[in-house]
Amino acid sequence: MSAAGMIAEARKTIGMSGRPNKITKRYAAKHGDEFLQADWCDMAVTFWARESGNAEAVLPGGDRAYTVWHAQDFQRIGRWHSGTTANVNRAKPGDIVFFDWDATNSVGAIDHVGVVEKVLGGGRVQTIEANTDDAVRRRVRSSSVIAGYGRPAYGGGHWTEEIVKKLPQLNKGDSGEHVQSLQGLLMARSHPEIRMTGSFDDATEAAVKAVQRWGGVAADGIVGPKTWPVLLRVH
Repeated sequence: MSAAGMIAEARKTIGMSGRPNKITKRYAAKHGDEFLQADWCDMAVTFWARESGNAEAVLPGGDRAYTVWHAQDFQRIGRWHSGTTANVNRAKPGDIVFFDWDATNSVGAIDHVGVVEKVLGGGRVQTIEANTDDAVRRRVRSSSVIAGYGRPAYGGGHWTEEIVKKLPQLNKGDSGEHVQSLQGLLMARSHPEIRMTGSFDDATEAAVKAVQRWGGVAADGIVGPKTWPVLLRVH
């Protein structure tokens, strides 16, 4: 895994335009035909990550087309940096940068995403972005419209091992932020019936058991050190 590989893959697609295209077709083949004509900025990030062998680093919650969820994935694993001028000046090539055109810096208001190609100073970065005028293009963006960026663990930094050590054991009846994170991961593992309520209910337990069976661990409905890695695994 490397930032250079991620950027090289993004550069290969510069000039691609219109939809459906190779990127939306690839995503739709896996996730449904509704993505053929959908906004494709984050589908492109997913495509570049998978084509360059960087999926584990760039997609900590799995494939993404919705930018808010992708940013939240980086928040969840402690690799999120808000879009202040000082933070933007500390960005690195290969960082996944998220934009809020209303300049609120709110993750929930994120509109767009790209990959940092160069850090220019003065709170500016040069990016490669898809779905900008319905094409893949280079852009120069300033901190005023950058909500923040995710820092992928390129180069074999095994974020899964690091974060699992910090996660609690969860089971039916528990509640709170960690349960909400669990429910988000279950949704990313093809369980759309789950809602992020923060309450470990019957539906959550059933989905946990299904994921445990899929991951080859004991299907006891308890989320501990053997189940968290299955939920966080990128396929």
